[in-house]
Amino acid sequence: MTAPRPTPSLSRRWRRTRRRATAAAGLAAARARLRTLEVVAPAAADRLALDLWCTLPPVPRRQDARPAADVVPSTLHRVPVPRGGAAVAEVWGDASGPVVYLVHGWGGWRGQLGAFVAPLVETGHRVVAIDAPGHGDADAGFLGPRRGTVMEFIEALEATVEVFGPADGVVAHSMGTTVVGQALVGGLRPARLVLVAPNHEFGDIVDHFARVLGLRGRTRDHLRATLEEITGRTMGDFDLAPLGARVDAPPTLVVHDEDDAETPYRVATGLVEAWPDARLVTTRGLGHHRVLRAPVTVDAAVAHLLGRVPAS
Repeated sequence: MTAPRPTPSLSRRWRRTRRRATAAAGLAAARARLRTLEVVAPAAADRLALDLWCTLPPVPRRQDARPAADVVPSTLHRVPVPRGGAAVAEVWGDASGPVVYLVHGWGGWRGQLGAFVAPLVETGHRVVAIDAPGHGDADAGFLGPRRGTVMEFIEALEATVEVFGPADGVVAHSMGTTVVGQALVGGLRPARLVLVAPNHEFGDIVDHFARVLGLRGRTRDHLRATLEEITGRTMGDFDLAPLGARVDAPPTLVVHDEDDAETPYRVATGLVEAWPDARLVTTRGLGHHRVLRAPVTVDAAVAHLLGRVPAS
């Protein structure tokens, strides 16, 4: 299934150009600093590379994803997480309804998945959207403000499920799809799963990060080893496609935009090929974030969670 390609507005193109220019200036400064440190102070270069890896991107808390959620009354809850502080869970719908969890991506927040709330509540679900540590209204992570790790993310989802009960369904975006994959390994068993713009392989992400920052081999290898030490897992353990053979994955809908500049479309096609009970909805021209509030995404996700569309 493929959705039509929308035309970006002039204001959206201007905002995108301005963001790219700001990011390019910051990247040039970081590259220059790392080049110097790799020569005169390699240990300091290692620390800076890790700090940059754990720094959340500057995703603005825009309200354009909220109206669909704001029409439904909600309650906010703080959920303690193992490494200290609290995640935030916003909850809509009947407490007796089957629970659907909404999981944002790296640097995101729960409001980005707001378009799913009203349709799910209308079909009798209880919807729980999570802000992971360092994101949205949650407390800072253990590394400090605007820093985060995938392990905190995983622990936040697991802690929230302990509070609000087993998942009937999960809708996850970007890095949130990796988090859900690891939760499946840990025993999460939703009846159905929706993965939007699924995250690519962690090893590839580290290599891309190293290329963008111009890291030398020693610094890159040290970063990879440090991340594996922090997580207690190899980079390959986080890859989504191989999980199809490791866990009893539920019927899964994958939604990905062909023009996604942040996560490659090939990840979606590879995942659908590897998982035994998955199907793909392809969009065009929506990119990495707008796909979350596109009617084609929301309609397909709700239909899938209700079991109205076969997953194979």
